[in-house]
Amino acid sequence: MDDFATRTYGTSGMDNRPLFGETSARVTIISSFVFPSLPPKPLNIFFAVCIILVCGSVLVLIYWYRQGDLEPKFRNLIYYMLGSIVLLCICANLYFHDVGRDKQSNAL
Repeated sequence: MDDFATRTYGTSGMDNRPLFGETSARVTIISSFVFPSLPPKPLNIFFAVCIILVCGSVLVLIYWYRQGDLEPKFRNLIYYMLGSIVLLCICANLYFHDVGRDKQSNAL
C-alpha cells in the first residue's frame, strides 16, 4: 500500500498532507428522484444534474492537484469549492423534503 508520507500531492515536498477524498452527493441525487413523489419533478432532476456537474469539475481539480499539475495555492480553492458543494447539497435536500414550507402552501 502506498505510504502517504512519500506522496507530495503537487506540493513538491513542502506540504505532503493528502487532500481529503472525493465528495459524495449520493444522498442528494437519490433524494431528487424519490422525494416528494414518483415520478420525480424535472426541477429536482435539473438540481441533481447541476450538483453532478459541479462535483465533476472539483474531481478534475483534485486529480490535477494530485498529479502535481496545480500549484499548492489551489488547495484553498478546492476546499472552498467542496464547502460550496456541501452547502448546495444541504440546500437541495431541504428543498426536496419541503423543509420550512407551510402546510397550507403544499395544498395549493
